Amino acid sequence: MPTIEELRQTRIDKLKKLETAGVLAYPAKTNRNHSVAEVLENFAKLSKSKKQVIIAGRIMAQRGHGGATFLDVNDGSATLTAGGSTVKRSWFAKKAETAKTEKSESKIQVIIKQDKVGEKGYQFFMDVFDIGDFVEIKGTLFTTKRGEKTIEADDYKMLTKSLLPLPDKWCGFTDTEDCLRKRYLDILFNPEIKEMIKKRSIFWNAMREFLMQRNFLEVETPVLETTPGGADARPFKTHHNALDLDVYLRISMGELWQKELMVAGFEKTFEIGRQFRNEGMDAEHLQDYTQMEFYWAYANSENGMELVEEMYKYVAEKTFGTLQFKIRGFDIDLGQKWEKYDFVSTVAQYTGVNLETATLSDMEKAIVKLKIHCEGFSAQGGPASGWNKARAMDNLWKFCRKQIAGPGFLINTPIEVSPLAKKNEKNEKLVQRFQVILAGSENGNGYSELNDPIDQAERFAQQQKLRDAGDLEAQMHDKDFVEALEHGMPPTCGFGLSERLFSFLMDKPARDCQIFPLMRPKA
Repeated sequence: MPTIEELRQTRIDKLKKLETAGVLAYPAKTNRNHSVAEVLENFAKLSKSKKQVIIAGRIMAQRGHGGATFLDVNDGSATLTAGGSTVKRSWFAKKAETAKTEKSESKIQVIIKQDKVGEKGYQFFMDVFDIGDFVEIKGTLFTTKRGEKTIEADDYKMLTKSLLPLPDKWCGFTDTEDCLRKRYLDILFNPEIKEMIKKRSIFWNAMREFLMQRNFLEVETPVLETTPGGADARPFKTHHNALDLDVYLRISMGELWQKELMVAGFEKTFEIGRQFRNEGMDAEHLQDYTQMEFYWAYANSENGMELVEEMYKYVAEKTFGTLQFKIRGFDIDLGQKWEKYDFVSTVAQYTGVNLETATLSDMEKAIVKLKIHCEGFSAQGGPASGWNKARAMDNLWKFCRKQIAGPGFLINTPIEVSPLAKKNEKNEKLVQRFQVILAGSENGNGYSELNDPIDQAERFAQQQKLRDAGDLEAQMHDKDFVEALEHGMPPTCGFGLSERLFSFLMDKPARDCQIFPLMRPKA
């Protein structure tokens, strides 16, 4: 069997034949007047008219029969659109558009016959065209005896000469790392991946549509920050040459900036964009990913939960045409009643630890007993730098969360693990925070936002102490944001979700649901 380099050299030789014949191998223009999808959708009308159609696309298969050659030509024009049933709305929602997915085709059969294009033309095609090349076909439509919609070519044109062959059999290209590294081939040969990418677009646009229908203003906030804020996360650090200072890639979707817009008098804002966290990688966590956050003045966490539940249903229906999903072994129905899970009582139920009275030592004993893996703590080595009560609480909750199907909201979170949320007015040890729980994981996070500047400054100071003690996920003290709060911010609800939600609804690892995931370069 020829090597890849030998096959490449053969195609370079064909490229030289094109040049010798005065034929452009990479012309800039095509005369295409119909996409393949348009041809197939209007086949009866176009074939009846006997008019020539001109298509363009990649040769995906080639079969010779004497003086005729059959091609499969694909131009990628298949679409995935929303359409179908409607979703019931609450008082703040408008009537939804339809939601089922419909898909058109982008591949058509072409026949090139010697008696149509001439002996020289037919031989030239056989000599220099390969599977993988992009070609323009001009011809008329007919249906074969087997019922195959086909274009009979009157003429052809090279659009792009490929120098490397496509894999002969996709089953021979199954290594996960290779598929992700050569994602363009994964997409080309795997319709499921292409459909996922289209659904991903529908997902974010449905969310944008939902918010804009409710008068939220889409904004853009800085990606580079001198103080990364709005989340407990480790940032990426870089250097700004023009200003000669170190800056960070944002770890939230402009949370503090959007709250400053509330100070500035805006009522409803949201942003969809990329954010970055220099942390671990697993099936749920990425370092470079898409996030949405909204901020809603004069609203609280109760209003936020109602809006979020409606938004999830809207987006799921628009993207997938259903509210019922199977995710990581859980059967999920977004249309059922969403439960509320109390943080303290849920941890007590699953671990036996009463967080209201437990010491850090009590929590560590439970962590050891339950064999919970925690970054910063081990049964053998004990606590490491940065380990504290907040981290212990968070890990106990995550153990419980894995056993909860949802859909529902975690509420009444202890203040230690929520430095930016407003205190519960009935119990100042808790905060007004809500998290969406789906299939054992957090899939969204919101607050009645903290707008007391003195309280915020104190919590920033406490976070800075934790950071100085080695907790690199603790938040930095942001004096500029505190100053903005001192000018006054109205009661505000904030909420954010990442593309983890999309990967969960797809029931796939987060990395597989990115179009081009970050990969370590090959040695």
